[in-house]
Amino acid sequence: MHLADWRRRVADLYAAVRREGATAASWATWREGRDALLDTHPDTPVPRGRRTRFAGMSFFPYDPSWCLAARVEPSLGEAVRAPDDAFTPIGDVVAERDGTEIRLTLLWLDGYAGGLFLPFRDATCGVDTYGGGRYLLDQAKGADLGVTPAGDLVLDFNFAYHPSCAHDPRWVCPLAPPGNVITQPVWAGEMLPG
Repeated sequence: MHLADWRRRVADLYAAVRREGATAASWATWREGRDALLDTHPDTPVPRGRRTRFAGMSFFPYDPSWCLAARVEPSLGEAVRAPDDAFTPIGDVVAERDGTEIRLTLLWLDGYAGGLFLPFRDATCGVDTYGGGRYLLDQAKGADLGVTPAGDLVLDFNFAYHPSCAHDPRWVCPLAPPGNVITQPVWAGEMLPG
């Protein structure tokens, strides 16, 4: 029941952002809710020994230029295997920022709870952020900011967060596939815990 509660609370945080729109104010509310879950929830990935010192996650400053609309283009890729789960590429999300195209493979989680999944790596990985990358979409947990009126996916990198294994190596997390790399630094979203 703890895991069901975790998923419900995460889904509620994202639903509130979808209702209000991805703004600095809704991002601050989302961060507060995420920190509360990481600090006090029975299923937190924060190790027990670090919880007494947990003061919330560090984030890059909110940057509205990292809120992008991404079209989805068909993909004919092969399944990407991760521990105990299979992901099927269903398309590429394509967005533009400052004249630079960002193209990432959008995955469908075949096992577990299903849904869209979008992990990525960028030039901050291993320095300011977890070396294995961060997540933007994980519909199995309700982490989804929706679509624009034109039907494009909302990719707001200010909401990028670390997988559970960034907090504690006892967790096994699917990481970004080799092609899901943004060559520029994404100075938005969650920074390394601790």
